[in-house]
Amino acid sequence: MMASLTCMKLRGVLTAMLAATVLTGAVACTGGNPASSAHSGGPVTAEFADLDPVPIGPAPAPKLPSIARSFDGTAVTVTDASRIIAVDRYGTLAQTVWALGLGENLIGRSTSASFPAVADVPNVAGGNGSLSVEAVLALRPSVFLTDTTSAAPAVRDQLRAAGVTVVYFDPDRSMDGVVPQIEAVAAALGVPDAGRALGQRTRDEIAAATARVPVRDPKPTIAFLYLRSAAITMMAGPGSGADSLITAVGGVDAGTAAGLSEPFTAITSEAMIAASPDVLLVMTDGLESLGGVDGLLKVPGIAQTPAGRDRRVVDMSDAVVLSFGPNTGRVVSSLADAIYGKTS
Repeated sequence: MMASLTCMKLRGVLTAMLAATVLTGAVACTGGNPASSAHSGGPVTAEFADLDPVPIGPAPAPKLPSIARSFDGTAVTVTDASRIIAVDRYGTLAQTVWALGLGENLIGRSTSASFPAVADVPNVAGGNGSLSVEAVLALRPSVFLTDTTSAAPAVRDQLRAAGVTVVYFDPDRSMDGVVPQIEAVAAALGVPDAGRALGQRTRDEIAAATARVPVRDPKPTIAFLYLRSAAITMMAGPGSGADSLITAVGGVDAGTAAGLSEPFTAITSEAMIAASPDVLLVMTDGLESLGGVDGLLKVPGIAQTPAGRDRRVVDMSDAVVLSFGPNTGRVVSSLADAIYGKTS
């Protein structure tokens, strides 16, 4: 996911987590007692017992053909869902295909779809996150699910010329968009009943998770940082998706509150100090790329923030933190436990 997100930002197009039995899979690990509030010190890892999405049931039998309303404004007829490629910069589409029970039909994915169950599924994105048309064609997909950001206009033209059945989805990610996108993917693949069931399960899980989020006054100010070694350090703002997630866990998005206008903006010491976050939320791989918390504190301005002074850093797996798919309830629950400490 990190390479893909970086590529999208540098091209100027980066925008933008269960019923009680499922929520027990989310745990917060601190190496000691969990922090009692968002203002307590010490780094925390928000973890999952299992990163794989949970299928809604046995593999459903698609009812095809279906007419999909593609995000590029076209109507696409899908006649075969036996060989699915799902590519987007957050891994949402592949997670959704898996949770619909169609994981055995998934023959291609993006780097960001990094949950264990798809480790052996071929990656059709290059090392920098760019989509490889040649890799897509080599897999002979019966349907290709992607979005209008992952597939640039030139790529769309190539896929159209090659006769590939492509359904495009909204590239933006937010809490409000989770269930509609699940249902849209299911409808395109001819399994609308499974989509409605998965959508309702996900909706219930998100509601259960958000109901458990402690209420704090004032709310903690949380900054989501995208990190890729010391060379690439960015803070999220409006439209990043992270802003919606931070709101769901009872926080105030630091980037938005500080007046950032882009989804992701390169960190400066002035902007970081002005944002003054109580908590820093990061991807696990990104934090490791800087050498952990000690390395993060060397990024200009971070050591001077309340979060930096308290070493109040929460990291979560790159595979799920911004996925906004079937794992969303567990993401919210796990982050809330990591930020505030586990609640009964």
